[in-house]
Amino acid sequence: MRKLKKGDTVQIISGKDKGKKGKILKTFLATNKALVEGLNLAKKHKRKTRDDQKGGVIQIEAPIGISNLSFFCKHCGSPTRLGFTILKDSSKARFCKACKEVV
Repeated sequence: MRKLKKGDTVQIISGKDKGKKGKILKTFLATNKALVEGLNLAKKHKRKTRDDQKGGVIQIEAPIGISNLSFFCKHCGSPTRLGFTILKDSSKARFCKACKEVV
């Protein structure tokens, strides 16, 4: 089971965008990378394909390694690690290791 999932708020802990927060748009299991909204931007040269579209240099999100991300807990207000626990109804849940709050 993955610890970081789509929709989680994360903080980048290393690299050019260190300290910035964003939301995970997509995770790639095979390469252990994730797309984070508005972070790790790369420039892409795009050609005009139709008369109504514009060409030029655009910025897109590039995948970033999951090891460079840390879950941002809303209850603690800080980046933290996640753990797993089994609830009373015998289902798995993730929890913040700092404040013990179920995510």
